[in-house]
Amino acid sequence: MTDELAAGADLLDTVLADARRRLAGSPRERLGDWAHSRRLLGFGRAPRIVPVGEAWHVGVLLIADAEVYATGEILRARAEAVRGYTAEAQRARSERAAAAARGGFVDGEVLHLGAAEIDLDAVRRGAVSGPLALVDGIPLVTWTAAGARRPLANYLDDQLSLR
Repeated sequence: MTDELAAGADLLDTVLADARRRLAGSPRERLGDWAHSRRLLGFGRAPRIVPVGEAWHVGVLLIADAEVYATGEILRARAEAVRGYTAEAQRARSERAAAAARGGFVDGEVLHLGAAEIDLDAVRRGAVSGPLALVDGIPLVTWTAAGARRPLANYLDDQLSLR
């Protein structure tokens, strides 16, 4: 590993440790994933989204105690109800929200579905993982759909100042 990569890896670890320290005591949001349902007497259960962890939601990142994730879909769990929809996408989103309620999320609770774990070791080696990259020894985050990058430390400072 070159000196530049080693310094960048150390900086990445320092920035994330500082963010975790600043977030300590703040509420976390739970992560969810689809449950693999078993059939009982030939009948399947309705699809469920179950809790699989928790993290602080900081912009495009979900920061857990040891891991960092790229945000996925953000849902609010709610009980299933008969509703009329004008769009199929609305119906599908409502079905996912109901699946979260069936899986153990409290009605109205925010959850993150499909959060992708960022390979921090790959980033430390100079590769890109999710929205994080190490370029010229500086940890960067891609924070827009257009691909705009900015230093991770500045991004986290801005995001944490909004709390």
